[in-house]
Amino acid sequence: MQTAEIKWLGKQQFVAKGPSGHALVLDSDRNSNTGCGPMELLLLALGACTATDVVIILEKMRQQLEALEVICLGERAAEPPQVWTKLELVYRLRGKLDEDAVKRAIALSGEKYCSVAAMLQKTAKLESRYEILGANPEPK
Repeated sequence: MQTAEIKWLGKQQFVAKGPSGHALVLDSDRNSNTGCGPMELLLLALGACTATDVVIILEKMRQQLEALEVICLGERAAEPPQVWTKLELVYRLRGKLDEDAVKRAIALSGEKYCSVAAMLQKTAKLESRYEILGANPEPK
């Protein structure tokens, strides 16, 4: 079993150490805003999880990915527990990429590989779209 440790620093601030040993500061009070909030971390985890999948899948498809940005937009329920109810992922990709390969990589991440998306889809409608920006021009 993996273990995470959360230690209270005062007010609504905590230091969290994950099973990997890495630590980060959390702050549930959006007014003081000294660290990410717990629900904010879920958005970040979703973006990082699917981005990792897309990079690996496109690499296996021998696509020439130069850059990837994933923007995660979310809406939460008005009443407690204020779970994520609607999530949208916007993928911005740059490189010499086949559009069908990009579509397939995003679909595989959302439907099969991204464990964060699988969990969040229990409460939220998850949609995605992408933009292929093309390759950077070769320097002259």
